[in-house]
Amino acid sequence: MAASWRLGCDPRLLRYLVGFPGCRSTGLVKGALGWSVSRGANWRWFHSTQWLRGDPIKILMPSLSPTMEEGNIVKWLKKEGEAVSAGDALCEIETDKAVVTLDASDDGILAKIVVEEGSKNIRLGSLIGLIVEEGEDWKHVEIPKDVGPPPPVSKPSEPRPSPEPQISIPVKKEHIPGTLRFRLSPAARNILEKHSLDASQGTATGPRGIFTKEDALRLVQLKQTGKITESRPTPAPAATPTAPSPLQTTAGPSYPRPMIPPVSTPGQPSAVGTFTEIPASNIRRVIAKRLTESKSTVPHAYATADCDLGAVLKVRQDLVKDDIKVSVNDFIIKAAAVTLKQMPDVNVSWDGEGPKQLPFIDISVAVATDKGLLTPIIKDAAAKGIQEIADSVKALSKKARDGKLLPEEYQGGSFSISNLGMFGIDEFTAVINPPQACILAVGRFRPVLKLTEDEEGNAKLQQRQLITVTMSSDSRVVDDELATRFLKSFKANLENPIRLA
Repeated sequence: MAASWRLGCDPRLLRYLVGFPGCRSTGLVKGALGWSVSRGANWRWFHSTQWLRGDPIKILMPSLSPTMEEGNIVKWLKKEGEAVSAGDALCEIETDKAVVTLDASDDGILAKIVVEEGSKNIRLGSLIGLIVEEGEDWKHVEIPKDVGPPPPVSKPSEPRPSPEPQISIPVKKEHIPGTLRFRLSPAARNILEKHSLDASQGTATGPRGIFTKEDALRLVQLKQTGKITESRPTPAPAATPTAPSPLQTTAGPSYPRPMIPPVSTPGQPSAVGTFTEIPASNIRRVIAKRLTESKSTVPHAYATADCDLGAVLKVRQDLVKDDIKVSVNDFIIKAAAVTLKQMPDVNVSWDGEGPKQLPFIDISVAVATDKGLLTPIIKDAAAKGIQEIADSVKALSKKARDGKLLPEEYQGGSFSISNLGMFGIDEFTAVINPPQACILAVGRFRPVLKLTEDEEGNAKLQQRQLITVTMSSDSRVVDDELATRFLKSFKANLENPIRLA
């Protein structure tokens, strides 16, 4: 019977078999805004090791997104000793993407808060709290000692390398104690060797303590005036050839460092007091990791085009008269989605082994927040109208800035758009968001005078509203020729809004 309990037998069935009312089942409910887990997966969230005498329920740090490795306790919404009902919010957890509310799925009393609010970098599976049944003594609940994050997967033992054959190591000339050594420029070394002089007889005036050509020539002048004599090197005692110890091999150069400190020391942290430590959120860490992976593993190619927004701005003005408010970016999203539908070869991703054709057209829209850049998704954008796209963008942007995006609202996507036009940027290049293959960087629209011809063939200057777009594409799946044709079609669709209907 106990084996069945530990292996996950349905607690209601077990309660019926043994006749004890104290057995309970719990499961993580939904995360904030509706994220839920079924009872079949409760062991991942509230893992209860209670026996028939009613042990406390352990609240473990859950995995609330596929890329989450650690979580932060933002705030506890219940206090110790407070009654908890099914569906009550227990605490707010910051994942690598958003802030998610952890809800209770059973009744009881929050007996112990193990991890205080504000704690950061809590590993998945770590104990964060305990719940007991109503009527139990919650003040004297004991914290289990056998709960912690799951141990890392042990790596297979590697065979020890066979001992290498002994190789005779040449004797290295050691620096004689008491003799000051300098860093010599090539010209200074030649002059000193030619005139049998030693740098220790002079003073180094070069940057970072380097003995320069001018310092060497000054020594030559002193020798010619008889103020200094030739330097005869003292023969060093014969050294016994020995293999250098590991400490010696990692030591620095044989000469002492100059007294003048270097401008910077590679690989060393800045001196205390010269910088201010900025705490990084989980979202910021994940963004930094993914951007680094993208630039180092994805071969980026870039293509730029100028688009005339005259027709789009006219349609937008007509919609405003009907009290329909849409932005230029909404037209850009629609134009990109329509172009992807026309050219499915661009609507692909790279899964690590090869290209993958995507059956959906979901546009990820970059939104700047205090915690970093998030990309909520406009689902099936090609089938949506301009006003419907505008409403979706407004709602998702607000949720992104409030940190309330659901995982399904930012995970996935087939094509990204990043618009910095509202910040006055003319043009820029964006980093691809893997596994997507492309991202479109959009600048501001600006007035430009262009030379055109009227109906009679006379040349005249005409003002146009142009916008510059730059597409970053993954060369493994979207080559330069395909990217060029995509931009040509996108330009035609955006300049003729009738095609977007």
